[in-house]
Amino acid sequence: MTRFAFTIRATDGKARTGTIAMRRGEIRTPAFMPVGTAATVKGMKPESVCATGADIILGNTYHLMLRPGAERVARLGGLHQFMNWNRPILTDSGGYQVMSLSDLRKITEEGVTFASHLDGSRHMLSPERSMEIQRLLGSDIVMAFDECPRADQPRDVIAKSMAMSMRWAKRSRDAFDAGGVHAANSALFGIQQGALDKDLRRESADALTQIGFDGYAIGGLAVGEGQEAMFATLDFAPDMLPADRPRYLMGVGKPDDLVGAVERGVDMFDCVLPTRSGRNGQAFTWNGPLNLRNAKHAEDPAALDERCHCPVCTTYGRAYLHHLIKSGEMLGAMLLTEHNLSFYQALMQGMRNAIAAGSFAQFAADFRRDYCKS
Repeated sequence: MTRFAFTIRATDGKARTGTIAMRRGEIRTPAFMPVGTAATVKGMKPESVCATGADIILGNTYHLMLRPGAERVARLGGLHQFMNWNRPILTDSGGYQVMSLSDLRKITEEGVTFASHLDGSRHMLSPERSMEIQRLLGSDIVMAFDECPRADQPRDVIAKSMAMSMRWAKRSRDAFDAGGVHAANSALFGIQQGALDKDLRRESADALTQIGFDGYAIGGLAVGEGQEAMFATLDFAPDMLPADRPRYLMGVGKPDDLVGAVERGVDMFDCVLPTRSGRNGQAFTWNGPLNLRNAKHAEDPAALDERCHCPVCTTYGRAYLHHLIKSGEMLGAMLLTEHNLSFYQALMQGMRNAIAAGSFAQFAADFRRDYCKS
């Protein structure tokens, strides 16, 4: 059974399409991973997530270690059995959440001590503990433990953080490799850091490549720097990473972010946006986002998106969805989430098809014409 094999099927400019073969299934790239933070993609049953076209989902080390606890998940058969998802799962390392959600944190060479945002209890996350938690969860793709500083920090602060993250990457590699059966069946990705600085990104990429990983993530973007700065960094950052391994842009993003990143050679994505937006009354369509709270939808029987063939668009009209959202009915959030995830997967399939056909530039131009016209 294949542990991890990345095959590039076609390229068009920098854009690539291919497959990642793993023992729990094949992941088509470019791939979008719905976020199942606490062992659930909010508002969706696992079989419904699968029906949207998702090949892989993301679980969150920080949230799962706090509740219900990684040891408990392990006793109950691992994350796949716990949440009834039999396809691949990627777990992030918990580093970003420690930095963004936790109060009273202290960062040392050993790791990060922090207070839980749930009850204030004290915890330590280190590269070794992060690998242990992800092993207990039984994830298929494990992320190295890193620190993610804000891009607006002084360069010397970003450089110091990046260097420590590279030392943590080596410790993550060693701890992952000591994981026995889990290490033999799973994959480990390193995370490039360096914010918007080209030289720091190069230094980080060289360090990670020397250690050696199954795939490489681009971290430290989509944290408030804006699309223009993100794309400017993606003009060089992916090219620094090994071309024969998947490149994963963490925490991105809006549909137009995805198209622009695929243009620049990125293969994998995750973001809470389609699910969070669905819960807040926003639907993504080929003609741009819609706010279903707006009164103009109150008597509109049209589908959310006439080009979408998901169960929501083929069954319900905008007026009904507007009513559900305005009434605070949970079904409204569920239906918009299902549509948004279906739209994201259709977008990824459209990009895969266009790359394979050698027509990605036209696909991207047509997408921007329709999506950004409002």
